[in-house]
Amino acid sequence: MNPQLRLFLAGIFLLGITNGIFETTFNNFLHDRFDLAADARGLLEFPRELPGFLTALFAGLLFFLSETFIAAVCAFAVAAGMVGLGIWGTGWNAMLAFMVIWSVGTHLIMPVQASVAMALADENRRGRRLGQVQGVGVAAAIVGCSVVWITLRYLKADYRITFFAGAAAALLAGLFFLPMRLPGVHLKRPKFVWNRRYWLFYVLAFLFGARKQIFITFGPWVLVKIFRQQAYVFAQLWIAAALLGVFFQPALGRIIDRYGERKVLIADSLFIFAICMGYGFSSLIGNRQAALGLLFACYVFDQLLFGVNMARNTYLAKIAVRREDVAPTLSMGVTINHAVSMSVPALGGLLWVRFGHGTVFLAAAVVALLMLVFSSRVRC
Repeated sequence: MNPQLRLFLAGIFLLGITNGIFETTFNNFLHDRFDLAADARGLLEFPRELPGFLTALFAGLLFFLSETFIAAVCAFAVAAGMVGLGIWGTGWNAMLAFMVIWSVGTHLIMPVQASVAMALADENRRGRRLGQVQGVGVAAAIVGCSVVWITLRYLKADYRITFFAGAAAALLAGLFFLPMRLPGVHLKRPKFVWNRRYWLFYVLAFLFGARKQIFITFGPWVLVKIFRQQAYVFAQLWIAAALLGVFFQPALGRIIDRYGERKVLIADSLFIFAICMGYGFSSLIGNRQAALGLLFACYVFDQLLFGVNMARNTYLAKIAVRREDVAPTLSMGVTINHAVSMSVPALGGLLWVRFGHGTVFLAAAVVALLMLVFSSRVRC
């Protein structure tokens, strides 16, 4: 194995552990510490997603640094954010501050991870390489979810212990990224890229932002608020999604290479529409266990479908005028999808409070149909 790829996968594995810990505890942490209503939870997404909106700006300001060094800085920011949440997170203002620090690292590494992964792949096997990287990340999430499951359910520990464990893994990830060097990739790259040739990528990024945030914010909130599920339940669901993802993500990468981005993105839109119906109307099922079973299936399958973002990335790599355009354009894509991510949760929270949670997922179903329309226009 390429030594640079080995370092990269080690860092991604450790960050996967951190991600598994954070994503399975944060909603319950907010509920237990601050008892937020759905509208307040939606509004909280604005500061949480603001660093994502500023990703293109951050990436532009750091244009003189290598992508691997930026990855290390991101990992250290994630570690600092989780340490702060563990020590001072019970205060509202401190929680906001360290949540934002965590968010800066988490969002800035998204385009960097995809760009580095494709730089370490052959031209016709980018999907396969992205699938391998995603597979490593979800495999690591099993470890992170297991930490949550064991510490919260059996050891009766508080959230502080889980946050510290996630911070330690992120710190180690940064140490693996620091010595990386990408052969043939020069530091000189444009600060910002906005090219009409990439318009469809921008539109798909925008729609992905709406789809993503509805499910990240309100999918778990259905389980927490309406069905009163505990944090260790989310850990179990993440483990299930990760076990499937270890095989699903690499297979999805191969499918993208073989059948093309268009077919994969169209199928993704149809599946998301079905998941919207499950989230929105499962509570109408008379049997609580059957409703929970449907919600659990929606949650796990939705986690798997986030991997379809690989198809948007490989589509960009195919239509890019220059290799140097890929990283800043991916960063611009993150900024675009977070432009809508910051507003959708607030609107969704108001819809939930005024008309019930089903209306939130009806709106998401409309987004899925728009994704279907624009995905059908992908040509490469």
